[in-house]
Amino acid sequence: MTEGSGQAAGGKGRSAGMGFILIAVLIDMISIGLIIPVLPPLVGTFTHNPSEHTLAQLAVAFAFGIANFFGSPILGGLSDRYGRRRVMLIGFSGLALSFFVTAMADALWMLIVVRLFSGAMQANAAVANAYVADITPPAERAKRFGMLGAAFGMGFILGPVLGGLLGDINLHLPFYVAGSMAVLNWMYGFFVLPESLQPENRRAFDWRRANPFKSLSRVRDLQGVGPLVYVLALSGLAQMILQSSWVMYTTYKFGWGPKDNGLSLFAVGVMAVLVQGVLLKHILKRVSAARLVLLGLASAVLTNTIWGLSSAGWMMYAAIGVGVLSYAAGPALQSQISNAADARNQGETMGAISSLNSLMAVIAPVLGLGLIYLVSELPKGDWRIGAPFYFCAALQALSLFFAWRHFAQLPQQAPGADAAPAAPAGP
Repeated sequence: MTEGSGQAAGGKGRSAGMGFILIAVLIDMISIGLIIPVLPPLVGTFTHNPSEHTLAQLAVAFAFGIANFFGSPILGGLSDRYGRRRVMLIGFSGLALSFFVTAMADALWMLIVVRLFSGAMQANAAVANAYVADITPPAERAKRFGMLGAAFGMGFILGPVLGGLLGDINLHLPFYVAGSMAVLNWMYGFFVLPESLQPENRRAFDWRRANPFKSLSRVRDLQGVGPLVYVLALSGLAQMILQSSWVMYTTYKFGWGPKDNGLSLFAVGVMAVLVQGVLLKHILKRVSAARLVLLGLASAVLTNTIWGLSSAGWMMYAAIGVGVLSYAAGPALQSQISNAADARNQGETMGAISSLNSLMAVIAPVLGLGLIYLVSELPKGDWRIGAPFYFCAALQALSLFFAWRHFAQLPQQAPGADAAPAAPAGP
């Protein structure tokens, strides 16, 4: 289906277009990013010591991850049956309710329940990808997904820094602002956002297709990808452990608050956008995508080690600069997996990889925050508090080994190979 062919079920009959979904995604990601630097401190208000705080944050993070793991394929299947717009409206309303309830929560159990609800209702990222596929011919999809990735990245740049600044004023304020933005996005979706999926292209909902383990089981059957699946799983797990433990780590190690964490996440996001959006195409003119994967993973090992050993806050920023190539590893790896897969099963390959990433998102908080729990009572500045980062460095080193073993068996690639665009990655 080409752009403009999907007629709106809402939006006063407008034809679905790229601009509509980019605005919706940007607002959505800013609202989600707002709470990143302030959710752990809010959880801490219901606990009495660092150990309790870490376990409570683990419960909150795991609740969201496990609910999202099971809920996302269900909502994705419902979007195939009833349209993208309706499911995105469910996501926007669910987010708004969860943010407002979180802001007013007066007990830890309320936070856990609302994160379960939020995880189950939040599949907007997957539905946005389907929206873009609906309105874009295959030849244009790489470029369009890159634009969508840029919107995701920009939201995660603006959201955390804004959340950190607001949280420095009042810990509950970012949640009210995030909820208000989610309401604004629901209104935009209801009155403006067109439907992208035409009625003749819809299919009946099937509970078997909504089983996340069924899609996950296809990972082992991917042809031509080889050890790159392990690379993707291990490096993705390392990335998600960073995301789940960054705020807790900097709080225990340096005594950072929401403002400092928001600024640090802003710096990571800017570097990722700079590398993936500006520098990547120039790097690939000089280095093959396969070699860039290896260099990026090696850079990630070094960066995680420096983060773990940092004895002062400025060192965290210095490590962001040291790890410049690590931000290019993701898009380069994605292009290698896409190129290795058979042309007839690209959709199946990406679906299986998406399920793998979802599973890593469930496991990551348990590992990352579990390690934080073991070191949470150590004195501020102790090098052992960096345990999650040392573990991430080990995962990236193992990824590097599998990638090297895979590429060593292939013909040498020439520089100039294209890497698929990806959303900026960072803690």
